[in-house]
Amino acid sequence: MAGLLAARVLSASFAEVLVVDRDELIGTSTYRKGVPHGRHAHGLVARGHQILQELFPGLTEDLVAFGVKAGDFNGDIRWLFNGRRIAPSHSGLGCVPATRPTLELHVRNRVQAIPNVKFLQRHDILGLETTPDGARVVGARVQRQGAAEPEVLHADLVLDTTGRGSRTPAWLEALGYDRPEEDRIKIDLAYTTRHYQLRNDPFEGDLAIIPAATPQNPRGAFFFPIAGDRGRIELSLTGILGDHAPTDPAGFEEFAKSVPLPVIWESIKDAEPLDDPVKFKYPASVRKRFERLADFPAGFLVMGDAVCTFNPVYAQGMTVAALESLVLRKHLGTGGEIDARAYFHDVSREIDAPWELAAGSDLGYPGVEGKRSLKVKLVNSYVTKLQDVAIGDPQLANAFIRVAGLVDPPPSLMAPKHLFRVLRGKKPAAAEPVRLTPRPEDGPEQRRAA
Repeated sequence: MAGLLAARVLSASFAEVLVVDRDELIGTSTYRKGVPHGRHAHGLVARGHQILQELFPGLTEDLVAFGVKAGDFNGDIRWLFNGRRIAPSHSGLGCVPATRPTLELHVRNRVQAIPNVKFLQRHDILGLETTPDGARVVGARVQRQGAAEPEVLHADLVLDTTGRGSRTPAWLEALGYDRPEEDRIKIDLAYTTRHYQLRNDPFEGDLAIIPAATPQNPRGAFFFPIAGDRGRIELSLTGILGDHAPTDPAGFEEFAKSVPLPVIWESIKDAEPLDDPVKFKYPASVRKRFERLADFPAGFLVMGDAVCTFNPVYAQGMTVAALESLVLRKHLGTGGEIDARAYFHDVSREIDAPWELAAGSDLGYPGVEGKRSLKVKLVNSYVTKLQDVAIGDPQLANAFIRVAGLVDPPPSLMAPKHLFRVLRGKKPAAAEPVRLTPRPEDGPEQRRAA
């Protein structure tokens, strides 16, 4: 996604843009080997949706025509914390919860339609091509899969969007530059995902059901209908610090039963499994501090997960890549060569808020290693109280959703108008009930079973 967004922005400033990838891309509508997290729950939060709409006008309408339901980021998603739903209300923020392959397909189709963008598929990226003194990157060395020899792609600008496996730090070191410092939060997270054909409808018109993991209840889930397939759902179970949902069917369902929302277990216990559970491990959130480097080669930039990877439960990765694409567009707009240090400084500013939100939240778990400043402790305590009060307060619920959606900065939650409501509020006692609605096409036997 970072590469597609970069290509869209670069196409306005360069005669030719070449997207190089090891996978087969064109027309691919299913999971790809190069995106191992792609077969698990994905979410494009509100700010990311806004940017994609700006860069690709009509994208939302395309997704809806494909069968993806659109709605409100709060009112049409069932957000739950510790088994209780925060107050549903109209936030005014759009949401189109497509699976990763579906979203990627539609964005790729838009990029592919740009006349000066070309895709080089099934090519491995071997390294950078530089001037003899290493001061400038002048291309990339690539090799077509199955070919005997590599080739050099000459370019005025090379942009690394190869994700969390990026080799840029090693390439820099080999050229005599410093490796970027890293901030690292070890979380030992895993997603385990399975698909089902349901007999009943637990969604009641909602676009998704998301019981979020919290320090009090560290097991979470993402429960989504699949676009265009009535009754087919995707269930991703999450756990941190080694507490992972198993991949054997019985263990997976036992883990699902432990999530503090009975409707999930009630929905899948009599459903038809469509595949076996699959696991994706995510060891740590990592932020590479390129902005602190004293020197960096000209003609080369880095973007997306190659700069910073976030705990995926917060659904920030694609949106941060979208924010970075706007930074790239701003620097291209100067008309001259991009100053890498200025670019990385601006990218870092875009990362600050989501990193503070994700890293601070992860440090709320006692088993996560890291320094807990007084600020982190106070903020985590305050947000827990806010989530409790937001169960019965739509204004606080929308304020929280705006921050989670990267529309408003985290400090906005402590604005006086919110602070007063949090301090005076009371936590409702009722937990989310189990709700199952038989689908209209189900026969009498299925209706009784429901």
